[in-house]
Amino acid sequence: MKALRADGTFADLDWRIVREQDAPARPGDVLPLAVYRALATRDGCAVWLAPADEPAGVAEFLPQLPLVAIDFPTFKDGRGYSIASILRTRLRFAGELLAIGDVLIDQLFYLKRVGFSSFALRADQDEQAACAALFAFSNSYAGAVDEPLPHFRRRVSGVMR
Repeated sequence: MKALRADGTFADLDWRIVREQDAPARPGDVLPLAVYRALATRDGCAVWLAPADEPAGVAEFLPQLPLVAIDFPTFKDGRGYSIASILRTRLRFAGELLAIGDVLIDQLFYLKRVGFSSFALRADQDEQAACAALFAFSNSYAGAVDEPLPHFRRRVSGVMR
C-alpha cells in the first residue's frame, strides 16, 4: 500500500488492510479491532479502528502494535480525528498512525495536527497536491497533538516556530 507520510514523502507500506470479518489473519495484515481481539496469536498483525470503536478497546495491545489505522468511511465522518487524538495524548501511542478510507487532500493538514503519521489517500487524489496540502499553513492558533501550546502561549514564552 502506498502512503503519504507526514513529512511529505511517499512510502510503500508492507501492510494489507483486511475488511472482511472472517478472513484468516496473516503477518502484514491490518485487521478490524474485533478480529484482532479474537486472535490467539497476533504476531505480525496490526489493527484498524472504525469510527464507532472506542480507542480504549485497543489500549492493552498498544505496546506491541507497530501500526494502528483509523478508518474514514466517508470524509464527512470526523470521529477518526478524536480517536487519533486520544491515542496520542491519553493512551500515549507512539507508533505509526495511518488514516485509511475516504482520505482527501483537504483533510491532510488537520489529520497531521491530531497525530497521524501517514495517510492512505483515496485513489483519485493528486499526489503533488497532497504533499503541498500537508504544509498549507505555516502556523496554527490552537494547540493540538503536533503543537500543544496555543499561539498566544508560544508568543509569550518566546517559542515561536
